[in-house]
Amino acid sequence: MNWRNLFIVSLGLGLCAGASAKEVMTPEKLWQVQRVSPLGLSKDNTQVIYKVTTPSVENNDFNSKVYQVPVKGGAAKLLEAYQGIVKNDKISPDGTKKLFHESVQVESILASDVHDDLSQANAYVFDDLNYRHWDTWQDGTFNHVFYQDLESEVKVDIMEGMAFDTPTSPFGGAADYIWGPKGENIYYVSKKLSGTEYVKSTNTDIYRYNLASKATTNVTESNLGYDKYPAFSATGQLAWLRMETPGYEADKNDIIVRMNDDDVNLTAHWDGTVNSFKWSHDGSHIYFVAPIDGTIQLLQVAVTKQPNPKITQLTNGLFDVNGIVAALETHVIVTRNSMNSAREIYRYDIGENNLVAITGVNDDFYAELDLPTVKKRMVKTQDGQDMLVWLIYPPGFDENKKYPTLLYLQGGPQSALSQFYSFRWNFQVMASQGYIVVAPNRRGMPGHGVKWNEDISKDWGGKAMQDYLDAIDDVAQESYVDNKRIGTIGASFGGYSAFYLAGHHEGRFKTFISHCGVFDLRSMYGTTEELFFVNHDFGGAYWDKNNSAATTAYSEFNPINYVEKWDAPMFVIHGGKDYRVPLGQGIQAFQAAKLRGLKSRFLYFPEENHWVLTPQNGIVWQREFFKWLDETL
Repeated sequence: MNWRNLFIVSLGLGLCAGASAKEVMTPEKLWQVQRVSPLGLSKDNTQVIYKVTTPSVENNDFNSKVYQVPVKGGAAKLLEAYQGIVKNDKISPDGTKKLFHESVQVESILASDVHDDLSQANAYVFDDLNYRHWDTWQDGTFNHVFYQDLESEVKVDIMEGMAFDTPTSPFGGAADYIWGPKGENIYYVSKKLSGTEYVKSTNTDIYRYNLASKATTNVTESNLGYDKYPAFSATGQLAWLRMETPGYEADKNDIIVRMNDDDVNLTAHWDGTVNSFKWSHDGSHIYFVAPIDGTIQLLQVAVTKQPNPKITQLTNGLFDVNGIVAALETHVIVTRNSMNSAREIYRYDIGENNLVAITGVNDDFYAELDLPTVKKRMVKTQDGQDMLVWLIYPPGFDENKKYPTLLYLQGGPQSALSQFYSFRWNFQVMASQGYIVVAPNRRGMPGHGVKWNEDISKDWGGKAMQDYLDAIDDVAQESYVDNKRIGTIGASFGGYSAFYLAGHHEGRFKTFISHCGVFDLRSMYGTTEELFFVNHDFGGAYWDKNNSAATTAYSEFNPINYVEKWDAPMFVIHGGKDYRVPLGQGIQAFQAAKLRGLKSRFLYFPEENHWVLTPQNGIVWQREFFKWLDETL
């Protein structure tokens, strides 16, 4: 079969020919979708400044343009330059200085730095852990925060000599450092630990640097978990996000406000976790976004010392409010997407409870497509819990036909399965090729209460795996599901789930796809870079025989121990620069499947990390994904 044509017409996959004159989404079309990124507001708060990034498959890169659009709605205007238009919070309150960060050489790790006479040597010398992180080997450089007078070329490194990062690695950004209300202090986030202690800890703190004295103070020293995203209100109050449990990266995230030297937890009484927040214009309350029942919504909480401050959910619908751009007196500017539409910028009208689109960059594009249908389904789990399951039906769905079906296994493991729009795990593309997608909000996902989120820790092969089976068994009772053509797909923890279920599925699944999945928990512990994660979720090291949780994880919950039960085709995908779930995990799984005599395939991306980010690799991923499904399902 010509695989390019597979994405034009999906004959034999159950699409209803002639049901609509519109085309359906394909991998090639997905890489035509323009990506909207807000940059901020204009200085007078009347315009939203945003960037539109368009993938170039031909050049294997991205092109960007910047626009402005009125907050109140209207026509967008292309900007030639925007630096002088958009509000810049990195300029000091008195307008005399700017904040920025740069990479600084602090340690000698490269052999050419250690041995001056061997400039052509290509080697690294390490004496401790934290030798690589995410997709980068440690080379002795660190991100440092600087300030500089706008009329001078002299810049000051406020972290001079420190072998610590700000922004934090690997996903920190400019939000990790801010000016104090009067510009006399700089606040920044850093994990000031090294080596083995660094990789075992989540203890980021917020530090205050005083420009006059050059003294640095730890503002959040008492908390040993994450402290992130400091922000000041218009009245000078400091707020930030905090996780209390040391070493637990998916702990409940709470909003903390410092009030007269007291740290007040505004969301302690609320059974949820906060993604991000913004102060209201007058500092009387805080807007935040959080997972809610398989979506992400906008909420607000009153800022008060009174116990259990009121929390109000402001938006509701089958969409995700991803983040907050700005909070004005009468509007909150946010971004929003759904499984059927990429991110756009919206305005929430305070008091009117309206969520109005400000941009519609991809509206015309989607108008030409016949889109899938997304529905919620509640499934009763084996232990009597109510579990939300997303069902995504193909365009032109006909309940009188039978469709091949995909059980989607979410990663994380503690990440929300919401109304997300992915450029890889895109349900719109999957359903448009004629597949029903079943996406359970299994144990371990935020948005359904703190306990539901925590129940996966130290229980990877337990309730969450049964949740998956409960979901597919329930949906498989429908007459339109072809029970002989059910496949299982997932990445990261979802890839682990595919490997694990391959040894426990009892004939339910005809094929498996695992991207960057954990295959052997022992070698995972020995090669991953953030040990706090595996220490918490596996219960500790595999050699600790006194830890019952670890003993269970490395034996009962370890996919490698069930390879002899694998009986279905296995497609393994992995990135060469994935240091979170290192390459050996995928290699071991592919080799095991091949030696078992199973139909198996290995898709290797040498320059990709835990994700696939470049346009041509992204299309290769999609084409091979559907090619495999066509061959095996």
